[in-house]
Amino acid sequence: MIGLAWVLSLSGVVVLMSFINVKKAAVICKDVKIYIPGNQEIDNILHLNSTNTLIGRRIAGINMHDLENKLKSNAFIETAQVYADMDGVIRVEVTQRTPILRMMTQFDKDFYVDEHGLKVPLSNNFTARVLAANGFIEEPMGDKIDTLHTDMAKQVFKTAAFISKDTLWNAQIAQIYVNEQHEMELIPRVGNDRILLGNADSLQSKFANLLAFYKQAIPRVGWEAYKLINIKYANQVIGVKKDSTNKDNPVKPASAVKSDSSQKQIQDTSHIKN
Repeated sequence: MIGLAWVLSLSGVVVLMSFINVKKAAVICKDVKIYIPGNQEIDNILHLNSTNTLIGRRIAGINMHDLENKLKSNAFIETAQVYADMDGVIRVEVTQRTPILRMMTQFDKDFYVDEHGLKVPLSNNFTARVLAANGFIEEPMGDKIDTLHTDMAKQVFKTAAFISKDTLWNAQIAQIYVNEQHEMELIPRVGNDRILLGNADSLQSKFANLLAFYKQAIPRVGWEAYKLINIKYANQVIGVKKDSTNKDNPVKPASAVKSDSSQKQIQDTSHIKN
């Protein structure tokens, strides 16, 4: 009896599946639902706005795997899944890459870097509003997604990733410039000074020092007083005023900021070369 029940159950499943397959073969595509509505990049890839429309075609005649591959071939799409339901609706679910940096090398190569540190070619359909980096960067770039190869590019990415995760610095820092000494300079949105960061070591400490400088020094003299703020050293911030003319005699420290383990100097000085 148990064996007969299994046979009958299996037969029922086979019959049901055959009915489903027959119905599925006759289903017409009625609509295409995209997980990110209105994304022109995806619409163009799927030809939703062209004569080669999906709507009106039999679902059985549409190659879902091919559509997925077309989506995945786009540099800005990280993952893609395309499937159809029994109501004739094709559903497209995608995960897009998130650029956090636009890098321009000294060889006129221009590309994005996403949150995973992967180089992504520029898009003709949109421009991402992200932190810009340029200067003496020697990172190669082809036509496909690739990892970062040079130490300088990796340091720039590490710095950009740190800035993008902090609401204050993400709003304040507009650009990273790599100078001839291969040190990073930050260009702020507020103020005309340059911030000499140096390398990407001790970022948490360096930006904490910069914030302390902003809170203590800037209220006394204003945003326009400094031409350079040097935070490359772990234990101090050095501010060079615009009217500094004596390059040989540094001004004594104006104030100090205490940390948990040491005392950090904030200086107004003119002995730092530009």
